[in-house]
Amino acid sequence: MIPGNLFIVAAPSGAGKTSLVRELLARDGRVRLSISYTTRAARPGEVDGRDYHFVSKEEFLAMLEAGEFLESAEVYGNHYGTSQGWIREAIAAGDDILLEIDWQGAAQVRRLFPEAIGVFIVPPSLDALRHRLTGRGQDSAEVIERRMAAAREDISHVSEFDYVIINDDFAEAVADLCAIFRTRRLLIARQLARHASLFHQFNP
Repeated sequence: MIPGNLFIVAAPSGAGKTSLVRELLARDGRVRLSISYTTRAARPGEVDGRDYHFVSKEEFLAMLEAGEFLESAEVYGNHYGTSQGWIREAIAAGDDILLEIDWQGAAQVRRLFPEAIGVFIVPPSLDALRHRLTGRGQDSAEVIERRMAAAREDISHVSEFDYVIINDDFAEAVADLCAIFRTRRLLIARQLARHASLFHQFNP
């Protein structure tokens, strides 16, 4: 069995990562999204086991203590973590796995999976980012300013990733994201292993 790829997609809040990932998953049936564990409350429309595994802080900390997370972080007072066992099993089964995490989580993952492919999503400008955050109508002015400051910090780590997508035109950004996933599957080593019988026919 050829192991699957591990993709990391990160972005500052408001860059459009969630929408891009949702469209990628709709178009590419070979990608599985890793469902993170979190201690934050579910938002309207979110479903346990589909959007996140919603757990109590006590449950999360017990899992963390047991070493069950590949990466974990605390964001705005809430904890988030990725199941290490599930990731390893899925990759071993040949599945391509996508992690939606921040740059700090990406650094943790790469210590255990140095071959992971990192993709960073960037808004076209700070003004555009502010407009998107304000347009949500979910956060106070104080929270938006905190998110803007966090975005500057996040984007300062863009060079730690393999690919960067500027999410100005959504359709173009989706096409770019899909292209990255397809390209990684076409690497020579993977193609030779996947189609060994084909290439064997051409050997003299």
